[in-house]
Amino acid sequence: MHNFRQLQIWKEGMAIAKATYLLINILPSKEKFGLISQISRCAVSVPSNVAEGSSRSSNKEFGHFLSIALGSLFELETQLLLSADLGFLTSEHIESLLTEIIQLQKKISTFKKTLI
Repeated sequence: MHNFRQLQIWKEGMAIAKATYLLINILPSKEKFGLISQISRCAVSVPSNVAEGSSRSSNKEFGHFLSIALGSLFELETQLLLSADLGFLTSEHIESLLTEIIQLQKKISTFKKTLI
């Protein structure tokens, strides 16, 4: 069992979730039940799955939850790119966040390999 609050991947996931919540305020209100809902759910999913996985009794189970967190990051990346393609966000809005997301994808993948 790991203390999730001490894991760098959890801390970075929390930072991404916070930045995402601040960013989605820019999206049009007509997207409240579409992109806004989807983006917020997958952003919150990242640190939540790291935390939940850290409570599991085996590294295999923890790895499963890290896979879910990783999938949520790729989903979030896609939704931000789509929001920019639709003209809801500019590349300036998402550039820094996308960099953080890609870095965290790599860190979770690397951390997951240490659990095997």
